Amino acid sequence: MARNEFSCDCNVIHEDAVNDVLSKMPNENIFNRLAFLFKLIGDTTRCRILFALDQREMCVCDLSNVLNMTKSSVSHQLATLRRSGIVKCRKSGKEVYYTLDDDHIFKLFEIGLEHIKERGV
Repeated sequence: MARNEFSCDCNVIHEDAVNDVLSKMPNENIFNRLAFLFKLIGDTTRCRILFALDQREMCVCDLSNVLNMTKSSVSHQLATLRRSGIVKCRKSGKEVYYTLDDDHIFKLFEIGLEHIKERGV
């Protein structure tokens, strides 16, 4: 049987390391919200929407055209993303334009995309 070279065979607890991490550990609610955020952006269709909105502000009709999807399908996904604070919208006359909600979402998407492109993960 092959031995896992990355497993720890010691029984020593490094109390300073453990206490340091525990003192910074967010509560369970924060982790639940973080997991939910990653779950939301973990959908291929929503990733494609985020990519488009990462490039520029767009309306549902334009997004539908870019993604080759119905306006209804795109609207449904946008509603989910909007309720979760990932995208925001602004109305101009009869048109509604969508963008990424803030710089955090922009950075999160850009860093993820860069990681995939560089590492081939």
